[in-house]
Amino acid sequence: MLSNDFLGDGIARLGFGAMRLPVIDGDAANIDQAQLDAMVDAALSAGVNYFDTAYPYHGGASEIALGASLARYPRERYFLATKYPGHQLADAYDPKAIFEEQLAKCGVDHFDFYLLHNVYEASMDVYLDERWGILDYFIQQKKEGRIRHLGFSSHGRTETLAAFLDHGAKRFARLAAEEPETAALFAGTNVMEFCQIQMNYLDWTLQDAAGKTALLEDAGIPVVVMEPLRGGKLAELPADSLALLTTADSCRSAVEWSFRWLQGIPNVKVILSGMSTLAQVEENCRLFQTAAPLTEAEEGLLMDVAESLKDGVPCTACRYCTDSCPQRIDIPMLMATYNDMRFDTSFTISMQMDAVPVGQRAQDCIQCGACVRMCPQGIDIPKVLADLVRTLNKMPKWADLCRERAEAAARLNAQAKE
Repeated sequence: MLSNDFLGDGIARLGFGAMRLPVIDGDAANIDQAQLDAMVDAALSAGVNYFDTAYPYHGGASEIALGASLARYPRERYFLATKYPGHQLADAYDPKAIFEEQLAKCGVDHFDFYLLHNVYEASMDVYLDERWGILDYFIQQKKEGRIRHLGFSSHGRTETLAAFLDHGAKRFARLAAEEPETAALFAGTNVMEFCQIQMNYLDWTLQDAAGKTALLEDAGIPVVVMEPLRGGKLAELPADSLALLTTADSCRSAVEWSFRWLQGIPNVKVILSGMSTLAQVEENCRLFQTAAPLTEAEEGLLMDVAESLKDGVPCTACRYCTDSCPQRIDIPMLMATYNDMRFDTSFTISMQMDAVPVGQRAQDCIQCGACVRMCPQGIDIPKVLADLVRTLNKMPKWADLCRERAEAAARLNAQAKE
């Protein structure tokens, strides 16, 4: 199994993601424990040793099921990662209560890697709000040895990552001045020791994973990859896109092309795959047994395939439109969201749009047409924004999903007390 040094530990480059575990009768909270055990056995046997879950996955059941499966092995055989759900909408946040619950659910006395879940445009203020003391609490848990490495995941924009990393660096500097022994526990010069971002050859440009990766590398922050196959969509390419790859190498599957490309990015330490079947575990483990880097020409071909998958508007983010907009709407950001949505609609899009200030959202466009007159690409911006609004109105609301997750967590807690 391909492995590397990740914050001082030898960790396999393929990680086991527990967001899409096998379930019984389509019930997301009813995980097929027997099948999961077989998958974990195969993964560990092949050399996988990094397992990633989170508080809300599978209605709160992921941590329980994965913890039970891993408990069959000595604790030193695996590295366990989970996340604090500060990204979810709530009236109050209690990091201590959640953390203690997570330790109990997973059946462990510490987490090797602990993440602030999805630091994005709306949640960053939650994580930094002194009322909740979230960051201070988890720094204390690291000090006590109950967290080995502290980091964060993000679906936020590049500038949001930059702002959060800047805060982490300042927090570390304060620690170094006031508590040098505590600061010495951290790798590098940031209280955020690693970051998990969405990365694949499509999102390299579509969601600026390239910019985020460069930012993190410059900050000395290693990367964990999520969504390497874009929720499975890059595993089942359109026939014309697949044909381009097959012509170059008929032996590589679409999945292999995706993983081989990611394996060539130096600062990527772990590539998480949300596997749902034993066959997927076995195939992915096979692809991570030996290195087979892509050539420069093959990487270029993959970027061509990425472009062929896009079906959006040719916005270059020149921002001429924003200078003329009376509503001060961030039109390039909404154009990027529209292009992302054209490939795949997901709750993260709805979540990000809810974070846009009221009065500057797509629905606040007054259809004046000033932006159209300024657009060098000739994009009918009001029409695109109206289309974005129609699609968003059909999508699940982030607030509703947060409520459902809170209700699922409450049910699990009630069952545990029975």
